[in-house]
Amino acid sequence: MDELNIIQKIAVMAPPLIFAIVLHEVAHGWIANKLGDHTARDMGRLTLNPLSHIDLFGTIIMPLLLFLLTNGRMVFGYAKPVPINPYNFRDPKKGMALSSIAGPGINIIMAISFSFLLRVALPAVEGYLPKPSWEWFAMPLALMFGYGVIINVVLAILNLIPIPPLDGSRVVYWLLPHRQAAAYYRMEPYGMLILMLLIGLGVLGRIITPIVRPILMLLLGGDIM
Repeated sequence: MDELNIIQKIAVMAPPLIFAIVLHEVAHGWIANKLGDHTARDMGRLTLNPLSHIDLFGTIIMPLLLFLLTNGRMVFGYAKPVPINPYNFRDPKKGMALSSIAGPGINIIMAISFSFLLRVALPAVEGYLPKPSWEWFAMPLALMFGYGVIINVVLAILNLIPIPPLDGSRVVYWLLPHRQAAAYYRMEPYGMLILMLLIGLGVLGRIITPIVRPILMLLLGGDIM
């Protein structure tokens, strides 16, 4: 992407990022709705309209800051959390775990879908367009699909880290006995601070890179962007 200017870079990275974080939140609410909690549905949050999910800092400011500070090498964000009332579940701990894991789950599905579009669908239509039109059409789409894979894999793995309030912590909370679960969740008010420190110290990258890299090599055919 070095040959692209900043506007072009944002243009190919923004759509898959917004799509990834919106579907992540909708998946939480959709599974919660299926399990008996209709809070998100009643508040109009089971929609793919990005305007219903945009968080000023998480969806706009943080991705732009990361993009500028890393020269486009890292960009991720989050949307407004979908409201979930665990007391509407028959089993609150299990319901929260299942609705939470739906977010990373949909990101993995989306990463696989973008990989299919990049490696199968896009080459399949190459012969149907004149070469100049194909080069104009295919390059931005290929970049968009490639970054769709990367963004969704990173979001999925990042959210599975068991630091409250990330999605992985809900699964740990479900699996722990009640007393240990209560003690574990006392760290939730400090979770985002811990996460920011891990990012700032470069520790987070060392934690998730060994997991993210082989997945990206598999989905991108070894051509990590």
